[in-house]
Amino acid sequence: MDEENNYWRKCGSCKKEIGFNTIYQMCNVSSCRKFVYCSVDCWNLHNPVMNHKSSWAEENRSPSKVEAGIVQNETANAPRRILVQSKTLNSNASDDSQEILIVASKLKQYIKDKYDMNTAANVMEALSRDVRRLTDRAVEKARSEGRKTVMDRDYE
Repeated sequence: MDEENNYWRKCGSCKKEIGFNTIYQMCNVSSCRKFVYCSVDCWNLHNPVMNHKSSWAEENRSPSKVEAGIVQNETANAPRRILVQSKTLNSNASDDSQEILIVASKLKQYIKDKYDMNTAANVMEALSRDVRRLTDRAVEKARSEGRKTVMDRDYE
């Protein structure tokens, strides 16, 4: 059997191997659930780094080899293929064209506090259209420069 099949995953802090059918700890915060920890002490090391305000370690049991789908045959060592459908500007434009991109409460509060005026509901739709148009231009500018990250300078 391969050496890589002797454990389920590695600890997110100390990198110790967590075996199959073994107790491990997991953070209750949804953005940290991809990491697992071999003990509460290792989980506790990540808490100050991640700056969670209210979190705890959840005790779980790792799957057995059978549950994890680790079997000894020729397909177990075959490379895993993951197919991902990429989104382009045109493929999802019709789906998201009506979605509001502006936080209405924040904009209304800003206008009320600064100018003592009210805001009509259809302002959010108009601003969302403008934001989409500006973002489409910024994405094209980033692509033309060979980047996959849209930066503030792309909006200028």
